[in-house]
Amino acid sequence: MTSLDKKGHEGSEETRGDRAPGADPDADARAVTQAALFDAFGGIRGTLETMLPGLLFVGIYTVNKDLKLSAIAAVAVALVLVVVRLARRDTVKHAFSGVFGVGFGVAFAMFTGNAKDFYLPGMIYGAGLGVAFTVSALVGFPLLGVVLGPIFRENLSWRTRNPGRKAAYTKASLAWGLIFLAKYAILFPLYWWGDTTQLGWVLIALKLPPMVLAVYFTWVFLAKAPPPIDVFAEMEAEEEAERQRKEAAAAARRGEA
Repeated sequence: MTSLDKKGHEGSEETRGDRAPGADPDADARAVTQAALFDAFGGIRGTLETMLPGLLFVGIYTVNKDLKLSAIAAVAVALVLVVVRLARRDTVKHAFSGVFGVGFGVAFAMFTGNAKDFYLPGMIYGAGLGVAFTVSALVGFPLLGVVLGPIFRENLSWRTRNPGRKAAYTKASLAWGLIFLAKYAILFPLYWWGDTTQLGWVLIALKLPPMVLAVYFTWVFLAKAPPPIDVFAEMEAEEEAERQRKEAAAAARRGEA
């Protein structure tokens, strides 16, 4: 477990009632939010792992213009990253998503014979996410709340029971949407009018900064929002209360007998 994971884990325990005397609740909220965001989006490491196959593809293609070799190298490194995750017993959900993304890109590029099409499925997906985040925020059902709700153990309780968190999710989803749309407003003209190497290097350059900016805005909004309502704890408490009621009723029946 990394120091960040430890920090987030400790923060989670404190929000469940184990906070040390004198601890700063705002610092706890920030730590829990940070840990949840890293878990949801893979953190810097997950983002870098998604960058590496594309970086290898454009690097090899820049040198020798060999679409097949570039595609094989991208797929191979994506698979190696999954194997490394498995060997270290780390979470593989982000690595697997990277493999699928690279696989679609390679299949599309090989089918069309155009190396630029290696990037097209990911670009369409990213632009679609930008639209989805923006629209969900505008209609009052922010997508980020759907994604992060289970991680914060609140599910969709923020929609009707926690208006402060709904407002934070709305702002964060709108930030994600606008950042994604701005990114692909730069990339799609390059796809149409630029060459493969120009598109590849610009896409690599724009991989990390927009993600970091979006996660930062999310962290800022959620860290200032009211704490999540732990619906899992509520359900567990209700189940325990029901069990105790049944035990008390059974004991009363035995006493009457």
